[in-house]
Amino acid sequence: MTERHPEALRWIQQRGEEGASAPGRCEVSPAGKSDIDLLDAYSRAVTTVVEAVGPAVVSISVGRDAPAGNGVEPIGAGSGVILTPDGYVLTNHHVVRDAGRLRVALTDGTSLGAVPVGSDPPNDLALVRAEGSGLPYATLGDSSALRVGQLVIAIGNPLGFQSSVSTGVVSATGRGMRSLDRRLIENVIQHTAPLNPGNSGGPLVDSRGRVVGINTAIIAVAQGIGFSVPSNTARHVVSQILSHGKVRRGYLGITGRQRPLSRRVVRYFDLSRESGVEVVSLDPRGPAGESGILPGDVVVEMNAKPVESVDDLHRVLSEVAHGDIARLDVLRGAERRVVEVVIGDAAA
Repeated sequence: MTERHPEALRWIQQRGEEGASAPGRCEVSPAGKSDIDLLDAYSRAVTTVVEAVGPAVVSISVGRDAPAGNGVEPIGAGSGVILTPDGYVLTNHHVVRDAGRLRVALTDGTSLGAVPVGSDPPNDLALVRAEGSGLPYATLGDSSALRVGQLVIAIGNPLGFQSSVSTGVVSATGRGMRSLDRRLIENVIQHTAPLNPGNSGGPLVDSRGRVVGINTAIIAVAQGIGFSVPSNTARHVVSQILSHGKVRRGYLGITGRQRPLSRRVVRYFDLSRESGVEVVSLDPRGPAGESGILPGDVVVEMNAKPVESVDDLHRVLSEVAHGDIARLDVLRGAERRVVEVVIGDAAA
């Protein structure tokens, strides 16, 4: 016998006749606008952003000296975005990493020579400087303010088609993604704006024309999924490169691997995780080696934060500066001890 739910049916039918502002209702109020009005507003938003930001988006040609002095051999291409009127261009590290010669082309056809300024492989970002002045430029926005579902626009040169535009929405924030050196890039933006080879290094822009991410197309198998390094990460990288010529990050001088811990050990030492990072090898002259860390030690906490994997260790290291003293909780045999380590400086 089929069970009937007349009250639920009546509720659903009545709610269909009410406005979207009914208490508790999860629906957007139409605000008197038709679908055509909304689509027109969408088109105007995209058009306005492209007209404003497009001139600051460049194509980057990468080459190297050909054998026997026979000119320049092209080896790759990508996109970039100008951040200052005197030619500082932000792009992906993997776009320019093997560059012997660089040229930057603007949307008006102007071609400029360029030189590398600095690079950050762990975040797949690089800064180059074009030989020009009075150039159009874009501004970095606040990527932490992005919301899932927000309109975003990718501008770049996919497959060599200059100044191409694709649109989508933010589908997730806070993703993790591996860079080419297999290090974890934190807080990556996932979006639905299509990306192809050549889009790498181009900007992801919000509806106000602010750069909220730097697109990367290093995940070749991704279909209908785009990833961007957040602008807040890019801002930090750019400031580090301009101030120090490199990105300074904490360095311990160890090689580690994740090691599961028995439940008995977890209970005995009152640990919050069931694995730690075992020190496989270390630089005896590095910060950890000079502080008394030994091969076989298992790091379970750093600065009172749980360390369950190598990624956790990198994450905590990114929060400390060169010269800071870090407290490492390690298991050594049947003992748990605290070792203070003066953090070193690792170049990108």
